[in-house]
Amino acid sequence: QVQLVESGGGVVQAGGSLRLSCAASGRIFSISAMGWYRQAPGKQRELVATITSGGSTNYADSVKGRFTISRGNAKNTVYLQMNSLKPGDTALYYCHADLTLPYGRLPDYWGQGTQVTVSS
Repeated sequence: QVQLVESGGGVVQAGGSLRLSCAASGRIFSISAMGWYRQAPGKQRELVATITSGGSTNYADSVKGRFTISRGNAKNTVYLQMNSLKPGDTALYYCHADLTLPYGRLPDYWGQGTQVTVSS
């Protein structure tokens, strides 16, 4: 069974840092891209950052200069280093992956989410 398992969420004061991790497991042939999205209460899910298999990155304007996305050496893990956190960053953070499995492609595969709460 294919899984995306997130970790690293928690409660932090404004100005603090957190590092999120997401590991993909199961019968995966390849991963084209991985990323992080977030959803705050009453709001739509929004892109935070993505990274391709070639290392190209994309960030939401609201997190540029504060967040850094990276992939592990095994390429099945993605990290999100979040610095200078603000209360507005409070949300449920979801890991996303564009997967190719032995039987086909799953372009939108999601983890269960990890909560990030930033207190003022």
